Amino acid sequence: MGNYVVPGPDGPPMVGVLPRYARDPFAFVREVREAYGEIAAFDLGPNRTYFVTTPALIERVLVSDAAHFSKPDFQTDALGKLLGEGLLTSEGDHWRDRRELATPAFAPGRIASMAPMMAQRARAMVDRWEDGATQNIEWEMTRTTLEIIVEAMFGVDLPVATAKKTAHLLEPVGRRFEPDPVRAVIPEWVPTPENRAFERSVEKLEAVVDDLVEMRKRTGIDDEDDDLLASLLEAKAEGRIDQRGVRDELMTMLLAGHDTTALVLTYTFALLSAHPDIEQRVHEAVDTVLEGTQPTAADARRLTTLRNVLQESMRLYPPVYVMFRQADRDVTMGGYDVPADSLIMCSQWATHRDPRYFENPDTFDPDRWIDPTHPTYAYFPFGAGPRSCIGKGFTMLEAPIIAATVAQQYRLRRVDDGPIDLRGSLTAHPEDGMEMRLERR
Repeated sequence: MGNYVVPGPDGPPMVGVLPRYARDPFAFVREVREAYGEIAAFDLGPNRTYFVTTPALIERVLVSDAAHFSKPDFQTDALGKLLGEGLLTSEGDHWRDRRELATPAFAPGRIASMAPMMAQRARAMVDRWEDGATQNIEWEMTRTTLEIIVEAMFGVDLPVATAKKTAHLLEPVGRRFEPDPVRAVIPEWVPTPENRAFERSVEKLEAVVDDLVEMRKRTGIDDEDDDLLASLLEAKAEGRIDQRGVRDELMTMLLAGHDTTALVLTYTFALLSAHPDIEQRVHEAVDTVLEGTQPTAADARRLTTLRNVLQESMRLYPPVYVMFRQADRDVTMGGYDVPADSLIMCSQWATHRDPRYFENPDTFDPDRWIDPTHPTYAYFPFGAGPRSCIGKGFTMLEAPIIAATVAQQYRLRRVDDGPIDLRGSLTAHPEDGMEMRLERR
C-alpha cells in the first residue's frame, strides 16, 4: 500500500474548495495541476476528491481499470431527473443493454450515409445568413446540430420553434449543473427557485421528446428504418425496454447529441477569427478539396487541415472539461492510498493544457496534429474506454461538414475579440454566447 495523505488545497468544513472551484473551475483545475502535479486531494463540498492529471492515471480510471470506477453518486440525482437511466447515466448490465440498443444507429456505415443530410442542413443555415450581419454563432450551431441529430436519430424534421424552445429550456437545466457551494449543502428535495425551474424545464423537455415521437409515428415506421427511435420502438415491442426507457434514451440523444458538436464549432470559429492566417489556410484547403461542391463523407476525411483545426479546438476548449468517477474499492494511485467511495476527477481542460505533454500549450497550433507526439491519454475530448462517447464518429463527420460549408462562403469575426469567458456546467459554454460578424468571401 502507499501513503494515505495526498497533498492538495484546503478549504473550510462542509464546502472545502467548492467556492474556489465554483468561481472559476477552469482556473482551479489548472492551478491545482500546476501546484501538485500527478495527483491532488481536496474536499469538493462534502465529497473527498482525488484529482489525477497524468495520462497513465487517466488511462487507468477510464480504460484499464474502468470496471472499478463507476459513475459517482453525487451526479445521479439531478442527472437522473434529466436523463433517467439512459446511456449516459446507467451502469453495469443495464448500461450494456442500452449501449447494445444504441450501437446500430452509430454504425460507421450509417453515420457516413448521414453526410448528405448534414451538408444540406449546413447549407440551409448558411443560406439564411447575410453579408455584414451579426449572428450568435453558438445559437446557429445549436439550431443546426439539433436539426441534424433529430433527423438522424428521430427520423423527423425539427420545427424551428421547437429548436428555440429546446435551447430556452436548456438554460435553467445548465444552471442546475454549475458548481455551487450553496447547493452542495441543500438537499435535492428542497423547492428552491432553481430546483423548481430545473424540474419545470425537465418536464417540458420530456414533452418535447414525446411530441417528436408522435411526429415520427404519424410519418410511419418501416421495418427497414434504422434510426435510433425506430430501433427503440422495436425493442419496446419485444419487451427489451419500457416506455420510460425509450424516453430516457431519446432525451439523452436530444441533449447530448447536439451540444458537443455545437460547442466544438463555436470555439473553432472563434479561434479562426483570432488567427486569420490559419483561417486562410482552411479556406484554401476547402476550396481545393471541394471545388465548390457540397462536402461528402469522403471529403470530410480529406480535409486534413480543417480536421487538425477541429482537434486543436477541442484541445484548447474541450466541451466536456472535467469528468468524475467514484472508486468502488480501495485503490492505490500515484503511490497514495485512495479509499473506496472517493471521487476521482479527470480534467480535459487541465491535461490538454499541460506543458508536460504539449509544447506551448496555450498556443493555437493545428500543425501539432500533423505528427502528434503527446501520450494517448493526454488528449481525451470524448472520454476514453468503454464509457467513451458513442457519438464520437458522428461528431467527427458532422463538424468538418458544417465547418467546411461555412468556410466555402464566409469568414466569421468575433464582435468582442477579448478572452472568451466561460461558464462551467456539464459542458463549457461561452458566458454570453458568441456574437460574430459574417463576412462573405
